[in-house]
Amino acid sequence: MAIQAISGVGREEAQMEDGQSSLLAQSLKKQEEHTASLTEMIRDAKEKADAQRERFKLAKATPRYGDAPLEAYARISRARTPSQAGSAAGYARRRLMQLKAAQRSDPEHADQIKAAAGQLEKAVSRANRKKLELNREQLSRARMKRMVRENKRREEQRIKQELRKSQAMRAIRESGYFKEAEIANRQADQLTATKMELKAQAEQLGVAVHTSVGEAMQGYSAGVQLATADVSAPVSAPAVDVQA
Repeated sequence: MAIQAISGVGREEAQMEDGQSSLLAQSLKKQEEHTASLTEMIRDAKEKADAQRERFKLAKATPRYGDAPLEAYARISRARTPSQAGSAAGYARRRLMQLKAAQRSDPEHADQIKAAAGQLEKAVSRANRKKLELNREQLSRARMKRMVRENKRREEQRIKQELRKSQAMRAIRESGYFKEAEIANRQADQLTATKMELKAQAEQLGVAVHTSVGEAMQGYSAGVQLATADVSAPVSAPAVDVQA
């Protein structure tokens, strides 16, 4: 009986050790899985961060030529004196010279540069036009003051109405400048994207055509070799049965 009790205790201890070993193995497995998943999460996060940095680099490196005419039109719109309008024209001229220089150094964005340069050329003439208009408005205000001194109210009101009308028409016209520049920028961006896509397709097509031509040449060479082997092989005469 004592021997059986001892053997029973031994089996229980063995079962407990097996259970502890199993639990330990499961714990280790879970830790390994957790570590693997954590490592994978860290790797994914690093890849996303690297991709985001690359996007930021590309966005930073890509020039925004279309901003120049928008800034020129903003300065024209803000101009309230002839000297400010002249400064806006000077800004447009300077940026236009910079874009003309960029045409030689950045051929990939030729469409954006061309569109922005065209808008800046218009901005120069539009700024000069506003300069003349502001000069005329100053003269109109001086006339209004003279009409007030001379007690000519009707003439003063007429000049004031003409002045307000010209200012309202100019405000509408200047708001159209921004819309025109934005449309030109979008069209240039779309044209550049289309050209890049066509270029990529042409490069892929060129590789495919090159591969097809190479395979065709190999097939042609193999056919020529086979035909040459067939022609150069000796032709055996047909056997004739003389006993027939």
